[in-house]
Amino acid sequence: MISGELHYPRIPREAWRARLKMAKAMGLNTIGTYVFWNAHEPQPGRYDFTGNNDVAAFVKMAQQEDLWVILRPSPYVCAEWEFGGYPYWLQNVPGLKVRSQEPQYVAAYTRYLQAVGKQLAPLQVNHGGPILMVQVENEYGSYGSDKQYLALNKKLFEQAGFDGLLYTCDPVRDVAAGHLDGLLPAVNGTDKPSQIRQLVRANHHGQGPYYVAEWYPAWFDWWGAPHHTVPASKYTPGLDSVLKAGMSINMYMFHGGSTRGFLNGANYKGDSSHYEPQISSYDYDAPLDEAGNATPKFMAFRQVIAKYRPAGQPLPPVPAARPSAALPVLQLTRATSLVDQLPKPVANATPLTFEALKQAYGFVLYRSTVTGGSTQTLKVADLRDYAIVLVNGQRVGTLDRRLKQDSLRVALPAGKVQLDILVENLGRVNFGVYLLQNTKGITKSVHLGGREVKEWRMYGLPFDLAPAVAKAAAQARAATSGPVLRSNTFTVAQPVDTYLDLRQWGKGCVWLNGHNLGRYWAIGPQQTIYVPAEWLKKGANTITVLELLKPRQAALPFLNHAILSELQPAAASIQP
Repeated sequence: MISGELHYPRIPREAWRARLKMAKAMGLNTIGTYVFWNAHEPQPGRYDFTGNNDVAAFVKMAQQEDLWVILRPSPYVCAEWEFGGYPYWLQNVPGLKVRSQEPQYVAAYTRYLQAVGKQLAPLQVNHGGPILMVQVENEYGSYGSDKQYLALNKKLFEQAGFDGLLYTCDPVRDVAAGHLDGLLPAVNGTDKPSQIRQLVRANHHGQGPYYVAEWYPAWFDWWGAPHHTVPASKYTPGLDSVLKAGMSINMYMFHGGSTRGFLNGANYKGDSSHYEPQISSYDYDAPLDEAGNATPKFMAFRQVIAKYRPAGQPLPPVPAARPSAALPVLQLTRATSLVDQLPKPVANATPLTFEALKQAYGFVLYRSTVTGGSTQTLKVADLRDYAIVLVNGQRVGTLDRRLKQDSLRVALPAGKVQLDILVENLGRVNFGVYLLQNTKGITKSVHLGGREVKEWRMYGLPFDLAPAVAKAAAQARAATSGPVLRSNTFTVAQPVDTYLDLRQWGKGCVWLNGHNLGRYWAIGPQQTIYVPAEWLKKGANTITVLELLKPRQAALPFLNHAILSELQPAAASIQP
């Protein structure tokens, strides 16, 4: 197997086939993909296998393109994806513990896996489909070593109809901890045949086959840190050595695409480290770039793979690059203040988390009334993750979990004062022990001048339905301070790839024709948002922007290329 990872939710469904054809052109014969629990069961018992979540259609399309599939339902996926793929609502079940034999977790996991099995078990190779292998758990050895838990996973997969080849995958140092006897052990993060052979034999009764389940040609990015790039020349020798040894490999990623909406994950290793929310681009410096075009790395890997093609089977030609264009600058002249578009609140003496409000993603505005007349210290304990503080509707400061900020000095006018704290979930941790500590919002208390603030109203702003945002932004009310929704329509003669240039904006997210394109933040490294031609319409198109920090910014330029490696100081994202 010469496989490449690409994830169906990170690519417009209309572009799946084009990406699969690019995989064939590079010489791949197999595609690897995770299956994302929180995409398919956003609320308990409510399943979604439609549209971009139609994983069965994706697998069938791979078969049509003469590609095998490696399926990775796990159900934990990591993948720089929100909560590692777990649905947020698992945290609302008292005592539930993910990646364990805890009965409530097992019950939810079983129910979900049965739903996945109905979609995908009939597509295994032993039933005439393209699925060669199915992965049980995911790098579990990095997390624990409970063999009874792994055995339970195997049983649940089999009960869901997965009766073909099952395997585990773990980093080099964790293979023994994460492997279950009777399953094929795969190795992550190495391209040394001798090491692969030794690890697999040690955990598989002295025999193969040998499979590198995750081979990394580059890495992912997070806000405020440099863009990761690695030249192809560093990796072509390793790829060549694995293929020369007759071993199978899956490059992670072959094509990353984009993490749309609010589904990016985050890294966090404890108080001694920093919280690192990932960017919306999942370009990954992969062989195929974010828009699906071949890179020099693609061509270099293709040249290596061509050496191992069967005689008389030349590689198919590489499809031409997708055309792109810089559309005219768009003025987002329709605007309304976010605080004027609030839904009905939930009242409580103390702040409630996103989870307690049954809200997965987006924002919550916390509002209370306090007595002013002095400058005091506002402290928000264990904020998760980013907050804009407003006094009587005027922004007075921000708090950023990345920077371990939890307090600021606030000047309060005399009399009764409206205190608003708009909190953004920047992404739940997707790797490590902090999976179990992943609630969002104001998770503890708020103190002002040393006294706890009580009696809160909470306004949920999940922004999961773009039409509601578009309607709000169309009310043509100019905003002068605080977060603002801006919108306008523009005309396209012929849809073509383009990129939103957000270098002059501050921080927020963008919707196009109902699609949540993801987040932007002037700190970088991502400064553009990729707009696929498939999501543009011939004729009128609507863009809506939620801008948190620069309410007077209205001009939205377009580019014909991505900017993924430009950092700016945090002050650049805030309008004075």
